[in-house]
Amino acid sequence: QVQLVESGGGLVQPGGSLRLSCAASGFTFSTYAMSWHRQAPGKERELVAAITSSGGSTNYADSEKGRFTISRDNAKNTVYLQMNSLKPEDTAVYYCSCGKELGPPYDYWGQGTQVTVSS
Repeated sequence: QVQLVESGGGLVQPGGSLRLSCAASGFTFSTYAMSWHRQAPGKERELVAAITSSGGSTNYADSEKGRFTISRDNAKNTVYLQMNSLKPEDTAVYYCSCGKELGPPYDYWGQGTQVTVSS
């Protein structure tokens, strides 16, 4: 069955960095676009970044441009989210998802990993 397993979350101080990973299995990873989303308490889930199946094109939410970088390793069936210059407002549960296109619909979701930015 399809599995998306996020890791790498945790507590970090403002201005710090984290790298999230999402290990995929149960489908042909190299044929799916991958995305990272986040959901903060009391807010709706929002798209953070997306990457095409080949990794040749990426998309970012405006607030993350220049701070976050999405990448993928098709040989390892893994997508990454490098997050730099973290701010308290980046605190959220981060989810990865997959789909046939950069945008919705998203076919499968992981369980999420908590990122907390606090001093």
